Amino acid sequence: EKVKARKEAEDRAGGPAPTSVVATPTALPGLPANLESSLQAAQKQGATGLKNWLKLYHPYVSDPRLAAIELDYIVLISSSNPQEARQLFAAVKQRTPTNSPVFPRIRQLEKTYQ
Repeated sequence: EKVKARKEAEDRAGGPAPTSVVATPTALPGLPANLESSLQAAQKQGATGLKNWLKLYHPYVSDPRLAAIELDYIVLISSSNPQEARQLFAAVKQRTPTNSPVFPRIRQLEKTYQ
């Protein structure tokens, strides 16, 4: 009976309380569709592939997708090159507004890369 009452209350309220929404990186704007396949190939190559991809296509990609890709790269290089990871994280954090869809991820990684 309690479950039924709770279910009815959720239905009236429009469903259960929303959990924190983290944007799916591929759904973020800022990456031209024609670069999607090359990005996926670079991600499969790991840190080196992603670094080369960023060097080549950085001018064509914009935030928030650029920030998400750079955060992926930061995580990949954190053990092999922690200094570069911290520097790049600081740059991404500085240019990312608090209302950006990638800001929750920045908050999550902040303690690691300060």
